[in-house]
Amino acid sequence: MSVEYDIVIVGGGMVGAALAAKLASQEATSGLRIALVEAGPQPPLFTGDNFDPRVVALSQKSAALLQSLGVWQDIVQVRACAYTAMDIWDAEGTGNIQFYAEDVHQPCLGHIIENSAVVRCLRNRLESLPSVTLLDDYRVVGFDNSTLPGKLTLQGTDNLQDTDKECTRELHASLVVAADGARSQMREMVGLKTREWDYHHTAIVTTVRCERSHQHTCWQRFTQRGPIALLPLQPSASASASADSGSRHFCSLVWSAQSDLAEELMALDTPAFCHRLGQAFEYRLGAVEQSAERFAIPLRQRHAVDYIGSGFALVGDAAHSIHPLAGQGVNLGFYDVQALAEEVSRACQRDIPLVDGSILRRYQRNRKTQNLLAMASMESFKQLFAADDPFVRWARNSGMSLVNNQFFLKKQLAQIAAG
Repeated sequence: MSVEYDIVIVGGGMVGAALAAKLASQEATSGLRIALVEAGPQPPLFTGDNFDPRVVALSQKSAALLQSLGVWQDIVQVRACAYTAMDIWDAEGTGNIQFYAEDVHQPCLGHIIENSAVVRCLRNRLESLPSVTLLDDYRVVGFDNSTLPGKLTLQGTDNLQDTDKECTRELHASLVVAADGARSQMREMVGLKTREWDYHHTAIVTTVRCERSHQHTCWQRFTQRGPIALLPLQPSASASASADSGSRHFCSLVWSAQSDLAEELMALDTPAFCHRLGQAFEYRLGAVEQSAERFAIPLRQRHAVDYIGSGFALVGDAAHSIHPLAGQGVNLGFYDVQALAEEVSRACQRDIPLVDGSILRRYQRNRKTQNLLAMASMESFKQLFAADDPFVRWARNSGMSLVNNQFFLKKQLAQIAAG
């Protein structure tokens, strides 16, 4: 069995689903036949005190994209915690800096949102768009760009509805986009090379309940062995206005620790881990009272040498993955979505075939430079706070204190943080 599409997007997570929705929503591209392929089932939705351990810190620019796709209010109704401040300090000195939404005349600096909420709302939107076909449980097993002129062919298997049988289905498209994550199978099939290195860090992620309120603030402590971030959560869409004092005590933890330390922390039982975390965070939010199941994710930086091939493009983590210390990964992916959708729209307006290489070259020029700058910035921050040199520590702490006392400069940085 074979099916013809204009564009096939492989990877039904946040970035892939956003790209499908953006293409189907733009006037110039709304008539394109789009398939969104996902190897697994839909993610579950988390409710009450049960949170998705995977969260994102969405910038205002990313929120505006989701607003334009008609899903932002749906996401907020599921669960979204606006943060109005950021508090960052150096464990090796007195350096401290705070950013406030009021400094940039905004109601908030961004939102902490569970991955599953974004995916579910985007998928609900896609189900209402007739130009998009959702193919769940479709596992790509082969790729061919030589069978049909101007077409790419994906070979894959999926389960027949209401049966336990698998069928083989070929998908033909003028443009294939890989949004299948940092370990992109499609990137490997196409043969696009990456430059990558191991951070020798492991991110421990989980949900914790703290003694004190998070105050709708993103808290981050930098240590020589890795940064620790506590990001605010709320149990329900109405919790921000609730008088329930417990509604502001849940935080998403991202502890990016040197791998030997992470192994030690993962081996602790829950009470011991909570105690260790409270100590490491200087009890800024009081004692850590509860912890959900912990997950350990080895951290590795990857960047594709090229984002594009003939009729093929990478977006999101398939093209670039960075250290999570600033929570910018998914925002960079959404910026990829915006740029690629604009290029496809321009091509359709000018009757340029989707196989024309100029479309993807413009996309690559736009995004590669910006992503490299973001990655270099994150690497510089990581190296700066990992340094053990006394002069570097002094300069680092003095610089943070200086910036914190310079309102204009801090305002500019707050605008960057808000996206």
